Amino acid sequence: MSNRSPHADVNRSAVLAQLGAHGPASRADLARALGVSPAHMTQLTRELLADGLVVELEQAPSQGGRPARMLGVAATAGSAVGVKVAADHAAFVEVGIDGGVLRSAAREFDASATTALADLTEILAEFIAGCGSQRLLGVGVGVPGSVDSQASGVVDSVQLGWAQMPLGATLRRALGHPVLIENNVNALSMAERLYGVGRAHEDFVVVTIGTGVGCGIVLGGTVLRGASGGAGEIGHIPAVEDGPLCSCGNHGCLEALISEGALVRTARERGVIDAGDGIAALRDAADGGDAGAFAVFAEAGHRLGRALAGVVHTVDPELVIVMGEGTAAWPHWAAGFEPALRSALIPARRGIGVAVETWQDESWAQGAAALVLATPFDAEGIAGAEGELVRARLREASVN
Repeated sequence: MSNRSPHADVNRSAVLAQLGAHGPASRADLARALGVSPAHMTQLTRELLADGLVVELEQAPSQGGRPARMLGVAATAGSAVGVKVAADHAAFVEVGIDGGVLRSAAREFDASATTALADLTEILAEFIAGCGSQRLLGVGVGVPGSVDSQASGVVDSVQLGWAQMPLGATLRRALGHPVLIENNVNALSMAERLYGVGRAHEDFVVVTIGTGVGCGIVLGGTVLRGASGGAGEIGHIPAVEDGPLCSCGNHGCLEALISEGALVRTARERGVIDAGDGIAALRDAADGGDAGAFAVFAEAGHRLGRALAGVVHTVDPELVIVMGEGTAAWPHWAAGFEPALRSALIPARRGIGVAVETWQDESWAQGAAALVLATPFDAEGIAGAEGELVRARLREASVN
């Protein structure tokens, strides 16, 4: 197992992401962009060159000193497939080693069907069959629920109706590729750590709003999983006594009050939207200045802000990142969220930053792919034997 620190490993991933997103750069440029010392960057790039993940290109034009060698991502480094599993559909992406999306697709999928595992395996195999000439390093799958470990991949999910579902073993046996399974918000958090605004922070939380409410917690650069892989389930924080029934079976959970389904239910009850209308109609009404629609979102933002104040006090992050389908209506959420969050925090924490990420549907799947892309730099062995298989494929790709 590698003896590199988790911090160094994430920086190695960040170098690849920087080169992939912005093109070739010198070691000095990379050090400035990623906020590390020139000496540390020299060590990081030495390792990446030795592993065949980056290559030296032409020299940069000299401005009086010694010409700098430019670095770029190795073209043969391989790709990864990411999968988002939802109750009614599955989304797929193929990404390069730098995290950039090469192609994407979505298919209908019924998680409650007795043939769910076979159906998912079939549509995933079809997507993998279309992968390009690059070596496929592995498959990452993000699910809404608890996962015992990335390598084993046994899933418990209220949203999917799954209990002890052997997803990892089933997919590995059928596909013949390394497969890593993780809670979808944890996977998003790793993607943020590697490629997003979280790259500049060691301690942050990722909060997702949409069909559900989730939270990924990153402390010291590591995503916290908890004893059973279910850390960060803030959607099931008890918010009110004897409130609406939640999908988990309890009453008054945060998710039962502010998920998309809950907002639609509230809006219908108040006559803000018609019985057949959904979240898009509610958002359109708020965008059009409807006070009742605006109030539904603002109240949800208020509840979210107060709940997150408790999370901030508990884990002391540097930053809160808000993501998910619900961010399409964030200006309406923010009216209630900001005052509720700030007023509920102790004075020393009230200046915490809140970043709202632009959302695309494929972001969930891209987060799942990050499970594979992070594996070659996994200093703690989180990915287990599957991680070893990914690293072996990476070594093969780098010499071919």
